[in-house]
Amino acid sequence: MTMVLQTRKLRMAFGGLTIFKGLDFDLRKGERHAVIGPNGAGKSTFVNLVTGLLRPTGGELLLDGADVTRASPQERVKAGLVRTFQINTLFPSLTPLESVVIALCQRDGVASPSLRAVHRCRTQIDEAGELLERFGLLAGCRTTTQELSYGEQRVLEVVLAFAMRPRVLLLDEPAAGLSTAQGVALFNQLSHLAGDTTVLFIEHDMHLVFRFADRVSVFAGGDMIAQGTPEHVRSNDDVRDAYLGN
Repeated sequence: MTMVLQTRKLRMAFGGLTIFKGLDFDLRKGERHAVIGPNGAGKSTFVNLVTGLLRPTGGELLLDGADVTRASPQERVKAGLVRTFQINTLFPSLTPLESVVIALCQRDGVASPSLRAVHRCRTQIDEAGELLERFGLLAGCRTTTQELSYGEQRVLEVVLAFAMRPRVLLLDEPAAGLSTAQGVALFNQLSHLAGDTTVLFIEHDMHLVFRFADRVSVFAGGDMIAQGTPEHVRSNDDVRDAYLGN
């Protein structure tokens, strides 16, 4: 089994507060992998270490076998590691179509396109339309982003991340603020992504986790207490005691 992302003996401490003492984590190529756990378990710290927003105090982070422990967030994006955030980071005055076209231009090396120039990027416009249609946003693609519902804005963030053709797509609570139906629809789309796109997501909705994840890692107290299939995790006594309950 090919591992696309790995941590080896990863350590993180803030002053005298130790979060990870030596975390070993494996992400398999092409899988949908959920990270769950109670508040304070270290999930957000883990995401920030993986994406380069935090520098670990020890250990290694490997992407496709290459050591990226000291790589910047921008270098990790270029290497194929792309994330979304818990809080929307969209430009409210742009339309979804403009937003996606700009992301595609950046991916394709079209230097800093102005909004006027964006409308001449026919190849990117066509691809943007296909992406927006795929994720159910084509109907409102010419309205401003601020006019979209919160749920639609969350989906747009996923579209923008996916537009970068990531090898690893990291989603930080993608269903936050979505209705149950919207969350299911979003994960249905994610479950049909190309096989060379690996999805790592943090999620609190256990219905979505157990329905869509191939594997689940459970964090508690700054450690990974379990990892395996949804069925394995759901029946694990330590996981029940730390997070799921009876």
